[in-house]
Amino acid sequence: MNNLINILKNGKTQFHVVEECVQTFNNNGFQILNMSDAWGTLAPGKYMVKPFPSMLVAWVIGENAKYLRVAMAHTDFPCLKLKPNPDMKKSGYLMANVEPYGGLIVNTWFDRPLGLAGKIVIKGENAFAPKTVLYDSKKPICIIPNLAPHLKKDKNADIDVQKELIPLVAMTEGNNETNRLISYVAKDADIAYEDILDYDLYLYVYEEPQTIGINDEFLSSPRIDNISSVYAITRALTESSITSSISVGVFFDNEEIGSRSKQGADSTLLRDIIERIVPDKKMIYEGFNISCDVAHGLHPNYPEKSDITNQIILGNGVTLKTSASQRYVTDSEAGAVITALCDEKNIKLQKQVNRSGMAGGQTLGPIVASYLPIKSVDMGIPILAMHSARELMHQEDFVELINLLKAYYQY
Repeated sequence: MNNLINILKNGKTQFHVVEECVQTFNNNGFQILNMSDAWGTLAPGKYMVKPFPSMLVAWVIGENAKYLRVAMAHTDFPCLKLKPNPDMKKSGYLMANVEPYGGLIVNTWFDRPLGLAGKIVIKGENAFAPKTVLYDSKKPICIIPNLAPHLKKDKNADIDVQKELIPLVAMTEGNNETNRLISYVAKDADIAYEDILDYDLYLYVYEEPQTIGINDEFLSSPRIDNISSVYAITRALTESSITSSISVGVFFDNEEIGSRSKQGADSTLLRDIIERIVPDKKMIYEGFNISCDVAHGLHPNYPEKSDITNQIILGNGVTLKTSASQRYVTDSEAGAVITALCDEKNIKLQKQVNRSGMAGGQTLGPIVASYLPIKSVDMGIPILAMHSARELMHQEDFVELINLLKAYYQY
């Protein structure tokens, strides 16, 4: 569990999540390839490719590979993104202009220490060859103070994010410097300010993961959705003895905003990579895919928000998600495979459907199935406070997810 806590702490942005995974795969003998190279027929072994800074695909080709096994997750999470020209001077305060990324629970971001991290793009050899540098403030540099209840007429009013969700950075009195925040970032990153061409920088919750409960069974942390799935796949792929399959781990970006990007699931890129690493199309169409993302656990204060006969309880195992509208990709045939596998390996499994009349979220599974039409399921660990600044999981569910993915890759 300590390794999960470390990646939850270090994965401040999707770019940092991918770098953590790359380091883990490097340490386990995976060879990195370039998309622009001709790979030819790959020998049995361990490989990975990073098409973009926030996307990674890793795979193992077994000695007697007959099957295709894919598992996928997303590297991004709801947060606040720094806008261009972010400095805002208001009543002697320096504020940072930001916008929401994904469906964050806005009121959970107030009064928390916030760091700044992401990628900075600087001048390179020429206009078409800029350099990218990862950045992390490594300390809280701003905060969004709440308004005292005495000053609010309606404590439950909707939050105006452009007005109320603007973080405080510093005082401005006696300081007329322009572009002060980006100047700070340049100095902190040891980059010449004039070399900065652009950036993708995000505010992150600086607070660390914490075990909770009289038995320490819970883990409260930022970014459980979906670093928990990313790390489970990474662990399974590096720790499994894979001989009879081509086993693939895919880590997409931009799921929280719809996946419609070059590094998102709604792209032809995964299909291109699969066709390059799998020698036989028959193997592709007989393959299997696990779309791995967190699930809604039953909230004990709001049990009416869950389905009547399919109630998902933290600590009762991994969750297989289904939906009549195909917002989750699982069908009976694919679901039966996972159910049988869990029965065979004594892995605790729960089955979730949304309460009728509640649409729920959509995951990677249906998107990828539209261009990689193989048996697929949506599943993951159940959590509470999904999309909050801090989310809550049960540690045993995470262990069960790793066990399932190992059994899946090794079967």
